[in-house]
Amino acid sequence: MAKPAAPGLHIRRFTAGEWTESPDAVVTEEPLQLLLDGEPLAVVMRTPGADVELALGLLFAEGIIRSLGDVRGMRISAEADETESRIEVEPALVESNQVDVLLAGRPRRKPERSMLASSACGVCGTQMIEDLRRDLASLPAGPVFDPALLPGLVDKLRSGQGVFDRTGGLHAAGLFDPGGELIALREDVGRHNAVDKVVGRLLLDTRLPASNMQLVVSGRAGYEIVQKSIGAGIPLMAAVGAPSSLAVAMAREFNQTLVGFLRGDRFNVYSSPDRLTKN
Repeated sequence: MAKPAAPGLHIRRFTAGEWTESPDAVVTEEPLQLLLDGEPLAVVMRTPGADVELALGLLFAEGIIRSLGDVRGMRISAEADETESRIEVEPALVESNQVDVLLAGRPRRKPERSMLASSACGVCGTQMIEDLRRDLASLPAGPVFDPALLPGLVDKLRSGQGVFDRTGGLHAAGLFDPGGELIALREDVGRHNAVDKVVGRLLLDTRLPASNMQLVVSGRAGYEIVQKSIGAGIPLMAAVGAPSSLAVAMAREFNQTLVGFLRGDRFNVYSSPDRLTKN
């Protein structure tokens, strides 16, 4: 779903003391203006593709919507060429890189974003850390996952990263069922955007909360990734890289199983290990 840059980019390579010229592909990063009932809300830097999912996932994470019933329709730039069977999506906006989410009623929470959010920032519009805990509830006990399946999920995540293969510049988020079957995989230049796209897909498919799913992300486990996954009800989140101290604190506070350094046949468990069965 994510789109690399158009072909035709040429670069100079330095290898073993020699210069060569060759074509190359780089990942696309463009601004997406998000509107709410026609009013500007935020500008998000992202990789084009799955903009409907990204907008819905971001609004869900912000607490502005809690179900697909809170949305009566969306208007999106025609060049995005996106349609959805579960919601009316109208390619009606004149400006490129825009999504307008039309609410069915009043927002569940007063929008607080009105700024530029970079591809490295998942919570830039939030005023205080306590705001990120708002509307979050402690996850119930269970289900139980097989720890032996976790390393294989990284391979499945990597094999599904088509744009990464061509550019080497994208993060990914993959949602798997307890048996390790892939439910959804999304790529983006921002790791938090990839998670928002997955959550947006679940929202469209009316599969929230994802109370029996496990999320695997490339890169590190930052605070914003944990916050978004807990909000979606995901009981287990695993990252290829390291977690931050705030990510660990939040996972422990809300009873999410947080796994880090998922590489090869090894990983660390930082919170709620009871969801992982013992051999």
